[in-house]
Amino acid sequence: MGRAEEREMENGNHEIPENANEHCPGPQSESAGKSDACAGCPNQEACASAPKGPDPDLVAISERMATVKHKILVLSGKGGVGKSTFSAQLSFALAGMDHQVGLLDIDICGPSIPKMLGLEGQDIHQSNLGWSPIYLESNLGVMSIGFMLPHPDEAVIWRGPRKNGLIKQFLKDVHWGELDYLVVDAPPGTSDEHISIVQFLLASGIDGAIIVTTPQQVSLIDVRKEISFCKKVGLPILGVVENMSGLMLPISDVGFAKLSESGEEEDVTEWALNYMKTHAPEMLTLFVRKEVFDSSGGGAARMCSEMGVPFLGKVPMDPQLCKAAEEGRSCFTDKKCIASAPALRRIIEKLIVSQE
Repeated sequence: MGRAEEREMENGNHEIPENANEHCPGPQSESAGKSDACAGCPNQEACASAPKGPDPDLVAISERMATVKHKILVLSGKGGVGKSTFSAQLSFALAGMDHQVGLLDIDICGPSIPKMLGLEGQDIHQSNLGWSPIYLESNLGVMSIGFMLPHPDEAVIWRGPRKNGLIKQFLKDVHWGELDYLVVDAPPGTSDEHISIVQFLLASGIDGAIIVTTPQQVSLIDVRKEISFCKKVGLPILGVVENMSGLMLPISDVGFAKLSESGEEEDVTEWALNYMKTHAPEMLTLFVRKEVFDSSGGGAARMCSEMGVPFLGKVPMDPQLCKAAEEGRSCFTDKKCIASAPALRRIIEKLIVSQE
């Protein structure tokens, strides 16, 4: 995070005009319109004469968030690590424990939460209390920009200020009511949106962030930056989850093939399973486990030890979990996610204990 962004965090302001200079200190900064970075900016005179002080919307956000007991931000250093899947299943699990839960999707350019909760095609409604979340269950409400798009394939091409304005509106105008947990699914990285959501929630008391990664070094390098970001902005780190920690599935779900000398593939799954059933039936109760990513560097557990942050646990790569996410359902309601559901539950129970 650059010095300009750090000043914005300190000043409690990030509403920077779209046509502002690159290192704009922010319209409400004491140096607004006066610093060297303001020279030649079309907003210079307006910023210099504008009243200074805290953003009044922060007061409205704090009042709205006063009915939310716990606020958890789910982050990732890079995309494709299963952050939104974790956010969705965390929300399902908390709701299944009879907590009142809200899930806020601020991944504005890639809102996947409506799909992962089976809520595609829903529309947001307004009342005199504000925007109403879309309720999957009576104790699980969801809000996402995905509900506002005319078509799911519609691209969101917005500059930073407009994204920040929507995040602020989600926090200020959505009527969540009394919540035990608000789970916020953020986009990957450490961008404008992250600075905004942290700034907006710090004033109302955010519990902290869960960071999702995969075991390989290319993901852990970015997670280290994410941890550095959290420390710089004063955001507590609740822990790191290592997702896709090896492929794991029952041997009965595995396909078997025989390759000829010419490389042609012959499916021998039925023969192999019948052979095991006849000669070694106990093998059919086993799971197949295979490392997909190189974890020889110690993975997330070692990184957490080196950086002094909590390690929450590992979740294996489970095809049934992927299917649950595609179908918009909880992995905890049936016994299909045999490998992933128990691992996720252990992590969530550990998280709840730490919040009590």
